[in-house]
Amino acid sequence: SIAFLVTRRQKMPKGRFDQASSNVQWMVIRNNSSFLRKRKLGTFTTEPNNLRNRNTFRLNGLIHPKVVGVEAVKDGKGVVFSTGSIKNIKKPTKRFHKVKLTKDPRRTLTTIRRTIRKQRYRKDLKMI
Repeated sequence: SIAFLVTRRQKMPKGRFDQASSNVQWMVIRNNSSFLRKRKLGTFTTEPNNLRNRNTFRLNGLIHPKVVGVEAVKDGKGVVFSTGSIKNIKKPTKRFHKVKLTKDPRRTLTTIRRTIRKQRYRKDLKMI
């Protein structure tokens, strides 16, 4: 009967089917976001995990499943390197893995490069 079909719950396959794609999310937030800062030189953003603070699809830190972030430590000694995992995408408190790097700048850069390469984070992001 129809009532049986409506009340019966079907299992969803594993994956990210409940979320919109990155392209759809970008179309929604590219012009309307609380992080946007519109200036004469262009549109900038203050969102977390946006490495260059530019409002572009490639650099956006909110819409991609794998994100990379680098922030300065408050005491001024070192940086905090954060990576976002796909595994915990529905759990915001567990999503990011943060590591404080306090060695010299050369070791810090090599650690960040090595981590991004080995874990295959965002091949489109290149260090200059």
